[in-house]
This record gives sequence, structure tokens and C-alpha cells, in this order.
Amino acid sequence: MHDDASPMRTRSVLAFGLVTFLLMLPETLPVPVLRGLVATRFAVGPDLASVFMAANMVGALAVAPFLPWLVTRTGSRRRLAVLALVADALLMQAMAHPLDYASFLCLRLCEGATHIAALTLIMGLVADAAGPRRGSALGCLGAGLTLGVATGALIGGQIGKLDPLRTLHAASMVLALAGLLAAWLLPRDVAGRDRPTPRALFTMWRRHPGVRTPLLVAFIERFTVGFFTTGFPLLLPSETPDDRARIGMLLGAFLYPFALLSWPFGRAAEKWSRVALVAIGSAVYGLAVIAVGIVPIDAMWVLMPLLGVSSAVMFVPSLLWLLERAPDVDRVTAMAAFHGAGSLGFLLGPICCGQLIALGGVDGGAGYVLAFGVAGCTEIAAAALVLLVARRARPLA
Repeated sequence: MHDDASPMRTRSVLAFGLVTFLLMLPETLPVPVLRGLVATRFAVGPDLASVFMAANMVGALAVAPFLPWLVTRTGSRRRLAVLALVADALLMQAMAHPLDYASFLCLRLCEGATHIAALTLIMGLVADAAGPRRGSALGCLGAGLTLGVATGALIGGQIGKLDPLRTLHAASMVLALAGLLAAWLLPRDVAGRDRPTPRALFTMWRRHPGVRTPLLVAFIERFTVGFFTTGFPLLLPSETPDDRARIGMLLGAFLYPFALLSWPFGRAAEKWSRVALVAIGSAVYGLAVIAVGIVPIDAMWVLMPLLGVSSAVMFVPSLLWLLERAPDVDRVTAMAAFHGAGSLGFLLGPICCGQLIALGGVDGGAGYVLAFGVAGCTEIAAAALVLLVARRARPLA
């Protein structure tokens, strides 16, 4: 019986990984052409252009507290995930049509809500299906997630180098395909016996003090990513098709190592200290982020893989650390809390990045040095916090 169950579990995890790949790929398709898609199209500066990267996080934050409640009301994470993917596809297509900037941002907000709903529900299914090999399963899921992000960033520059709006059309088609595959591949499930309310995330924060540090780490990590995804495309020249293609390739040099190493470090987190992995990854990542605002463009080809490796070191271990600290909390609530904290970080990150760039002076480049310096120092502070918490609560988990 064990032999029969194992292949089914493996197929299910791979199916989740495929759907998650297709879910995440559209999110980074527009990143390499951010200047043309937002700044040039709507004639706005870097500070307002950065709002585009933050608007979907507002939607994510709005929907996250209601996901556990919606699951108990409908009885199926699978059905909700499929509906969210279909809605995401329609919203991506709508953003490609003539709009004013306010309407564009409103659609982006709604797109963020549907995207985070699908991602949270799928990750909750994986966490429940994996059993004791949760680290390996989430590592496989993380690989699919980051491969999608990396592939989107890599090909987004190619797809949108002549017309940035093509990235939105492509994103819509990929999400529609993800919805079809989700309806076919994802296993059916029912909600748990507990019936969480929209206040479940806040109750979790109050009743489980151990989750606070992992959630704070998730917030800081996404906060710095918000700086990177917003400031990096604006930092590099993007006036010609070759410039935009280079941005995509550099983002791929960062994200592919992240994707390919998520599964190995997920397995390592089953045996090694999660806290140590999170602290080491955060410290190295923070130093590399600081360097982004300083080094010349040619040095980016070395720096980007370092960012990817350090991200992989901390990604799955931080998620496992959270699940370990709240073993009696249902998975949808835990995943919603994780993504809610990350979404808040990603909401504030692009806004702070745009303001710091403007404050430091875009033309002289000092703004980018300031922005990436703040982001990197924040990540290093997170590493110090993790070590402090670990010292007060031995043994390391």
C-alpha cells in the first residue's frame, strides 16, 4: 500500500509544480519592460511607475484574511484555485486595452487578489498532501514557482521588446492554460473540520508567538524583493530592444539558480537547522542586494547568480520554520499568513524604492545606491534578528 501511495503522491506534487510554474510565469513577463509598459505608456515617473508593482499586493492583502473562511464555505480549495486562475487571466487581458492610469492600477489590484488566492490555495494543498516529506514537496513546488518567475523574466524582455503590451496578452493566455490544467490535474479535496473566520490570521499571530519571527522574515524578504523588481529594470538602460532583452536575461541569471536549488535546499531543511539556513541566506542576500546599486553592469552577471543561490538557501526553510511553529493551524491559514506578510512587504518595497530613487536623484545614480543600500541593510538586519531569536530559543529548529 505504501508503494501505491508514493507514486500518486509524487505525481500530485509534480502536477502542483507544473500548475504553479504556469501561475507564476505571467507575473514577471512585464518586469523587463516596466518602463515601456507603465512609465512611457502613461507618462509617469519612477515613483508612480513603482506603484504598479505594489498595486497587486494591495489586492493580495485584502483577500488573504478571507481565504480560510472561503475554503470552509465552499468545501474545496481546488475549485477556488481554478476560479482564481480564470479570473486572473481575464484581468491580465483587460490591462492590455486602452485605459487611464487609475483604471489600470485598479485592474492590477484585482489581479493581485486572484493571483495570491490561487497560489495560497495550491500551496495549502501541497502542504497537506506531502506528509512527513513536506520539505521535499515544498522544495519541488518552490522550484516550479521560481522557474516560472525566472522564465517569465527571461522571455518577457524578448516578447515585449517591440511592444510591451504583448507581455500582458501572453500572460493572459498562460493563466488560461493554468486554469485548464488545474481543473484537470489538481486532486479534489474538502475543507478541514475547523471553521476559521476572516480573523484567523490575526488570531494566529496572537496565540502563536513562535510564528512572528518567520512571518517577519517573510515580510522583510519580500520587502527587499520589491526594491529589486522595481529598481532593477529602472536602473539599467532600457531604451532599445537589446537593452530590454538584457534586463530579462540578467533577471534569469538571478532566478534560475533560485529555482534549480529550491528543491535541494528544501531537502536539506528536513535535516539541517532551518534557522541557520534562513540566517545565512538572508545575510548573503542582503550583501548582494547592496552591491546591485554599486557594481557596473558587467559585474551583474556574477552578482545575479549569487542572489539566486542565497534566495534558495532561505526560501523553503523559512516556510518550513513557520509550519513547524504552528502545527495545529490549518494549512490554508498558515499559507495565507505567509503570503499576507510577504504581500505587505512587496506592497511597501516598491513604494519605498521609488521614493528613495527620487530622493537620491535618478540622473546621478545616487538614488539607486541609496535604495539598494537600504534594501540590503534591511535583509542583513533580518539575519541578525533570526540569530537573536535562535539564541533565546535553543535548540535551533
